[in-house]
Amino acid sequence: MINELLQQTLAASRQLVMLDDVTINRILTDTASALLSHQTKVLTANAEDLQRMDPANPKYDRLKLTEERLAGIAGDMKNVASLPSPLGKLLSETTRPNGMVIRKITVPFGVIGVIYEARPNVTFDVFSLCLKSGNACVLKGGSDADSTNRALVAIIHNVLAKQGVNPAVCTLLPPDREATTELLNAVGLVDLIIPRGSSSLINFVRDHARVPVIETGAGICHIYFDKDGDKEKGREIVNNAKTRRVSVCNALDCLIVHHDRLGDLTYLCGKLSDSNVVIYADEPAFAVLSGHYPAALLQPATADSFGTEFLDYKMAIRTVSSLDEALQHIARHSSKHSESIVSESTETIRHFQQMVDAACVYANVSTAFTDGAQFGFGAEIGISTQKLHARGPMALPELTTYKYIIEGDGQIRK
Repeated sequence: MINELLQQTLAASRQLVMLDDVTINRILTDTASALLSHQTKVLTANAEDLQRMDPANPKYDRLKLTEERLAGIAGDMKNVASLPSPLGKLLSETTRPNGMVIRKITVPFGVIGVIYEARPNVTFDVFSLCLKSGNACVLKGGSDADSTNRALVAIIHNVLAKQGVNPAVCTLLPPDREATTELLNAVGLVDLIIPRGSSSLINFVRDHARVPVIETGAGICHIYFDKDGDKEKGREIVNNAKTRRVSVCNALDCLIVHHDRLGDLTYLCGKLSDSNVVIYADEPAFAVLSGHYPAALLQPATADSFGTEFLDYKMAIRTVSSLDEALQHIARHSSKHSESIVSESTETIRHFQQMVDAACVYANVSTAFTDGAQFGFGAEIGISTQKLHARGPMALPELTTYKYIIEGDGQIRK
């Protein structure tokens, strides 16, 4: 059954090559409108999924849809429609001494498979970006969000059918493990797989896939408050990065503070208690916060407190004596996703930016901005933490590859 679905998607993908950008954009805007007009059905399906999940589960917030979030998803899809097509771009052109002309142009991958967990917004993000870049998509969602995903894909299929496009260009697989196994082994049917989810999911896909994979890794994010940091900026940045939405990969996990600024630590963390953030503080930080931060929310840090993606209202604090020590801590524990420094020293900022190995390196900015829409990409298919082909928020350009077009006038090789 799965193999047959993949065969149908591959066949349908060839139709996308012939679609013009006007048709693609109309499909995207019509799908965005259809989502809003059918939001009651979507929210009902989402409520069914939510009933099966413990609200204390960090995935609950990712799974939950609201009218506001649906409006945001629809807005992102319309933004993608407004962007220029990434296809057919001339990357280079060379005329050889024999008169042969070689052009390098952008083309779709073909069929892209995305494996994701309780994140129904990914369904529309993937479809919009794949369609705009000329790719068919195979969606493998988790069982936690299956009702929601099926409601969303039904909307997509209805719009595609009305536009005369084979609905198989967007295929939702069953949520079981068998479907995952077959997708990972779909050599010749799927050109690329992108996993979105926990580190365990990503590791499983990397270890078992026979199809090329682009990793979208877990986000273990740090903010380093430097000895020359502005405490007003730091207070707002720390609070926003930690509490804006704890279940996302760009949320803050560890605040690194220079020893000379421990006197400002209580102020830096002052807003966190309003959100009941549990702090795991090392000895110097614990001593400063004791009596100034709610005792029920303050705990001594352990070795496991660092290098952990909490996905919850929890945060570690590490005290360092220098920028180099902060950089060493980040290098040891970072997932190479998003790292930030708060400092008024241009020299320190430049050194931090140069030395930190991460997809996104911020200065005096919250890590919460690591997001395709916030970067002006319309949406994202994931945050790549690897270095081959794509890095950081992956959007339209990252969903294309290229081919060479060679033209001549009867040249033969001697």
